Amino acid sequence: MIKILITRNVPEEKARDILPLFRQLRSHATQQPGYVAGETLKSKDRPDVYMVISTWQTPEDWEKWLLSKTRQEIQAKVDKVLGGKTEYEMFHYGIRD
Repeated sequence: MIKILITRNVPEEKARDILPLFRQLRSHATQQPGYVAGETLKSKDRPDVYMVISTWQTPEDWEKWLLSKTRQEIQAKVDKVLGGKTEYEMFHYGIRD
């Protein structure tokens, strides 16, 4: 299994526009093969910082979702509202050689 970490800076004045898009992404992700779980966190110390952590069975499952037309359409709206591209980081469980 893998975890995907996505950190986004969301200015307070854009939160109203962006949160429904986050919900759409989550709703569609939960229906994808290989999706295990996900959560969206908001920083206590920096209220404009949101982190999404999702768990997938395989890197390939994540890649299929990442490249899906549905996700790309919603992600384009997110990037437009926030004015930049979203960055992703993939983490594997445990220590590997």
